[in-house]
Amino acid sequence: MQNKKEPVPVLDLFAGPGGLGEGFTSTMTSTGEHAFKIVLSIEKDPAAHHTLELRSFFRQFRREDVPDDYYLHLEEELTRDELFRRHPVAAAAARAEAWNVELGKIAPDEVDRRIRTALAGSSEWVLCGGPPCQAYSVIGRSRNGGIDPKDARVFLYKEYLRILAEHRPSIFIFENVKGLLSSKLGKNGIFQQILGDLADPHRAVDSASPAKYRIFSLISPAKSTTSNGSPAFDDGDFVIKSEEFGIPQSRHRLILLGVREDLDCSEIPLLEKGEKHVSVSDVLSTLPRLRSGLSRSHDSKEEWRLALYGILSRGVLDRIPNGNGESLREEIRRTLANLHVPRSDRGGEFVQKKCTCEYQPEWYCDARLTGVCNHTTRPHMTEDLYRYLYAACFAKCLGRSPELRDFPPSLLPNHKNVSEDGKQKYFDDRFRVQIPDKPSTTITSHIAKDGHYYIHYDGAQCRSLTVREAARLQTFPDNYLFCGSRTQQYVQVGNAVPPLLARQIAGVVAQVLARFHLSARTKKSGAAFIHEQIIEAL
Repeated sequence: MQNKKEPVPVLDLFAGPGGLGEGFTSTMTSTGEHAFKIVLSIEKDPAAHHTLELRSFFRQFRREDVPDDYYLHLEEELTRDELFRRHPVAAAAARAEAWNVELGKIAPDEVDRRIRTALAGSSEWVLCGGPPCQAYSVIGRSRNGGIDPKDARVFLYKEYLRILAEHRPSIFIFENVKGLLSSKLGKNGIFQQILGDLADPHRAVDSASPAKYRIFSLISPAKSTTSNGSPAFDDGDFVIKSEEFGIPQSRHRLILLGVREDLDCSEIPLLEKGEKHVSVSDVLSTLPRLRSGLSRSHDSKEEWRLALYGILSRGVLDRIPNGNGESLREEIRRTLANLHVPRSDRGGEFVQKKCTCEYQPEWYCDARLTGVCNHTTRPHMTEDLYRYLYAACFAKCLGRSPELRDFPPSLLPNHKNVSEDGKQKYFDDRFRVQIPDKPSTTITSHIAKDGHYYIHYDGAQCRSLTVREAARLQTFPDNYLFCGSRTQQYVQVGNAVPPLLARQIAGVVAQVLARFHLSARTKKSGAAFIHEQIIEAL
């Protein structure tokens, strides 16, 4: 049995930028030590891998011992190459931990070798991750006419199963989109197939390993037990609504916890719901204000102001529907009357301004960080700026995001599916503003495309969310730098598991392992007592 004072090793598959890993590695024991340690994270995307590797570098140090050079890198004063050159031991450890490879396209023997090396003989460890989920999503299925059986992403979970069967972790976490519940391949439900495979992975991949698992919900007790004593749940019991657990985002995801059968676990502690929902403004209001940029025209501070004022002179607001005209026109005029270019202008990859956070500042903020990373705005067409301004003012007046039928005809997108009355077959919320006193809508990788679904609630900024704002809604700490182009950064943030949710899941895992240790010690003590009685009798 592994020394319980040592961090429990964690292997993170399909790791993305490392949301699950960040949650696990930030979980502490009662004595102030790290409960878990990422020993290997596997990710195919080069930009996400760069993010993982840099965060691994950060974790090679105790928080108080992170070198100043790391912060100089975040502040764009030191290159990544120079940072790693100055700290070769930590850099080598980070490179060994974060592996840039595509599972399924590399020989299983090589994968197994890396896993065995990373685990270093540990018999108690945790496997995390979920295969790429685009093929499972409801919207993806509707666009593509159903799941394509030739889509490799559908069956990438079998590589997860192979590793599960071959290496037999004590506990695993499997995460995916809730669309998996309704996914079918032919007439067969994919979720029930996956549940069976995860419970008995060696049968699913024809492995010689006898490992079997009990699958648990993190939010609901078992409804019953099966004939072999395994817990039974309704499918919906596996869907975690993040906003109910202190995450400022309405993100609903399928998350399963599996416990190896020999751990003799019949139930697990459940995640505890928060007392109230955390809102968008709770985590975004203290970030530096920025303006959007102009695309397809010259971008400057003055041109931006003039472009926005144009909404008043082009008759845009003459035909506001649904009886909302007077209040909306007044709010838009008030916003424009107070319009000024923010001091930080359009921001940048590093904005030199200290800031805090109204929600859990000890989690988000770092006193050694002198500004904000990944906080730069995108350019938008003037017509879209009008729509963003209108949507933000509409939400301020009516407390909800407008649907297309709420827009004046001149602001309706020029799209073949949109009629003059704002009716269209799909995506009636094509322009969606975040409501400041509510959790945000789900942050997805779609945020990388155009920003229309992620409009900032402050009409005076008239823009979509920055990468840092999306990262805060996903609960990444401010000292977590996302690498790659801005588009690549958005994709990473959208695909991640919220670290603060992952930390709560890690707490459940730590309790399960602690209960197992306590049960094992109790059984051992009982056996020792009986042995002593026998010796005494003899």
